[in-house]
Amino acid sequence: QVQLVESGGGLVQAGGSLRLSCVASGRTFSGYTMGWFRQASGKEREFVARISPSGGTTVYADSVKGRFTISRVNVKNTVYLQMNSLKPEDTAVYYCNGEPSSGTISRRPGLNSYWGQGTQVTVSS
Repeated sequence: QVQLVESGGGLVQAGGSLRLSCVASGRTFSGYTMGWFRQASGKEREFVARISPSGGTTVYADSVKGRFTISRVNVKNTVYLQMNSLKPEDTAVYYCNGEPSSGTISRRPGLNSYWGQGTQVTVSS
């Protein structure tokens, strides 16, 4: 079992920045692909970013590429999402995601994914 706990959400003006953190329990973090997904009110959950177990490979949604950066510190069992140049359309509940690495990074969560409880990000115009 893996438990994921997010923090760092909040209210920010358009153009501002936030950094989300996700701390994972368990000793298998370094073997997991980690990522972030988001769900805006009335919409389906969507992919934001993912990072390979080593941190050497990252994948981003086109809508956040160049503005968001995903990173991880394996010794701290923590994955981060640095969000810059935030837009009102980034408003959503952001969920941390983790799953055992398959060797490739998919934009779709697997059936063996673990999820955090979510953290609200609100960007005002």
